[in-house]
Amino acid sequence: MDIQQLKYFLALANELHFWNTAEKMSITQSALSRHIMSLESELGLQLFVRNKRNVKLTPAGEFLKEKWKAELIQFEAIQKHALQIHLGQYGTVSIAHPDSISSFFLPDFIKKIYAVFPKLKIELLQLTYEQQEEYLKNYKIDLAFSREENQSPLIGSKNLFSENLCMVVPIDHHFKTTDDVTNKTLLTQKFILTTGGAGSSYDSLIAKVYKHYQIDPHSHISCEFGSTIIPLIRNGLGISILPQSYDRQYNNEVRFIPLAFTTSLYINWRKDDPNTLISNILELIL
Repeated sequence: MDIQQLKYFLALANELHFWNTAEKMSITQSALSRHIMSLESELGLQLFVRNKRNVKLTPAGEFLKEKWKAELIQFEAIQKHALQIHLGQYGTVSIAHPDSISSFFLPDFIKKIYAVFPKLKIELLQLTYEQQEEYLKNYKIDLAFSREENQSPLIGSKNLFSENLCMVVPIDHHFKTTDDVTNKTLLTQKFILTTGGAGSSYDSLIAKVYKHYQIDPHSHISCEFGSTIIPLIRNGLGISILPQSYDRQYNNEVRFIPLAFTTSLYINWRKDDPNTLISNILELIL
C-alpha cells in the first residue's frame, strides 16, 4: 500500500464510477481496477461492491474513506511543511544582537525577512561578547550581530556598516559640540563606563578614545547595555561613549556629540551550517 493507491481509492470512493475516476486521475480504467484490487488484496478485505452498472462502498470501505481522507490531508500538510523547511521558507531562526541596533537597524532587517519569509518564527536575544561565539558554535543561536569581527575559522563574519562613536551627555550639559570635548573638560566629568567583555575589540576602541584625550576615567557605574546607561545619563549620574545608533531612539532625552572614532556592526554565522533557511536570510543582507 502506498500514498498513490490511497489517492486512487479516495477518488473512486467519491466518484463511485471507474471511468470518471480514471479520467480525473489520468490513468486507464484497467490500471485503476488493478490498483484497487491490489489494495483490497493487501488489506484482506473488500472495499467496493461492483456490478455492470453500479459501484458502492462496503461498510469497511466507508470507514476507511473517512479515516484515510483525514490521514491524507495531514500527510500532505506535513509533506508541504517539510518541503518549506528544505527550501528555507519555514522554521525558527534565533538571532543575537547588541542593544544599540534595537531601534535603528534591527526592525528594518526583521521587516525585510518577513516580506520574503512570512511564515518564519524569529527569536531575538541579547548576549555578552563571550556568549555569542559559544552560542553560535553550539547551535544555540543561528546568527549574531555584534560590534566584533569574529576571528574563529568556524564562523563567517562580515562588516555591514560603520558609524561614529558619540559622547553622550545630559540634555542640559555644557558640552554642546565636539570642540567642547577636551582633555581639560573631560577631567572634571564622571563617566559611566561601557563594557564589551574580555577580549572585546569594542573595549579596545573605547580605550583608544580615552588615550586620545589623555584621560583614565573611573566610575562607580559600569554597564554593557546602552539602554540602561542612557537613563542614568539623563538623570545626571555621568556621561558615556556610545554608538550613534542610540541617537535614533534617545535624541530628545540626552545629547549625542559625534567623535572622530567609528565602530562597526558585523553579522556572524556558522560557515558549515547546512540549514537552507540561514543561507536564504544571509542572502538578504550580504
